[in-house]
Amino acid sequence: MRFGEEHQELRTAVRSLLARHEGAAAWGPLTQQIGVAGLAVPEEYGGAGCGPVEVHVVMDELGRTLAPVPYLGSAVLATQALLAAGDTGLLPALADGSTTGALAWAENGSWRPEAVRARAVRGAGGWRITGVKDHVLDGAGGSGGAGVLLVAARTEAGLALFHVPSGADGVSREAHTTMDLTRPQARLTFAGAEARAVGADGDRILAHVRDLACTALAAEQVGAAERCLELTVAHVRDRVQFGRPIGSFQAVKHRLADAFVRVESARSAALGASWAAAVGSPDLSRYAAVAKSACSEAFSAVAGDMIQLHGGIGITWEHDAHRYFKRAHGSSQLFGSPAGHRDRIAGAVVGPRGPGAERLA
Repeated sequence: MRFGEEHQELRTAVRSLLARHEGAAAWGPLTQQIGVAGLAVPEEYGGAGCGPVEVHVVMDELGRTLAPVPYLGSAVLATQALLAAGDTGLLPALADGSTTGALAWAENGSWRPEAVRARAVRGAGGWRITGVKDHVLDGAGGSGGAGVLLVAARTEAGLALFHVPSGADGVSREAHTTMDLTRPQARLTFAGAEARAVGADGDRILAHVRDLACTALAAEQVGAAERCLELTVAHVRDRVQFGRPIGSFQAVKHRLADAFVRVESARSAALGASWAAAVGSPDLSRYAAVAKSACSEAFSAVAGDMIQLHGGIGITWEHDAHRYFKRAHGSSQLFGSPAGHRDRIAGAVVGPRGPGAERLA
């Protein structure tokens, strides 16, 4: 897969904007000036009509700065869930960035569709949802909370996707205290909350969203790992011991060479998944599982090397090394662990390896 001139222009625009606007303050300019919120939304619903490759470019750049913006939760998870469900009424508001979305999906630490236990019951007044959802990206209340809330729940007919109105009774939101403070998460509790059904085929919807989420997250992990390597190389060039830069020591050179190989191998896996998503490959689940596993482990390893090669400064609060280290370990568990995704691949090739393994959809 090759990036075209338009992809390079998008990368330059996002990187330039993130250099001027730090932290959560970048979300407004990203949506208003570049239109990242609607990048993958079809033009008829107010978006740019782009696809996974453009999302890859944005996620790569967001990973370099660990920007705490709701792109993954809103522009990827919520938007793609609505597109997969065929419910398009909420897309214009998500596309223009006037509101953000959250997908309440994981339960008991699992993102597998079959792990969903929340229930939806239809009565005279419509659907009502009861259950608890964890690790909801940007799902907390307040000014930074999602305005469009999508919830996966089981009905008598099977797994389905629902829209819970903002501010609905019976919904409580509790912010998680996470190791990675740059990726807000929340626990949502539903006690008979009113809802509207947006998609009946929940197993298919969530399986597809998980593949696209893993593909996007892999791109972010590559961007962050690459930045870790750049910062580490700059440090070992400047840090002098015994009258010479520590980067001239053979042991340090070997560590950096290994880190470079990890980053480039992860980049290939992430690009492969983005390409598979862009062309609608029937093997997308396999590509996404490979990318999530490989990129998670590469980012964790390079972030660890960054701390070690920076020495004492690498463990101080003032240096950015700890932020990348925390993002690496947090993102490795998001949407399933590397080992869990390898089990998915093995299950598709040779059958389930154990009671916890699953086949690829």
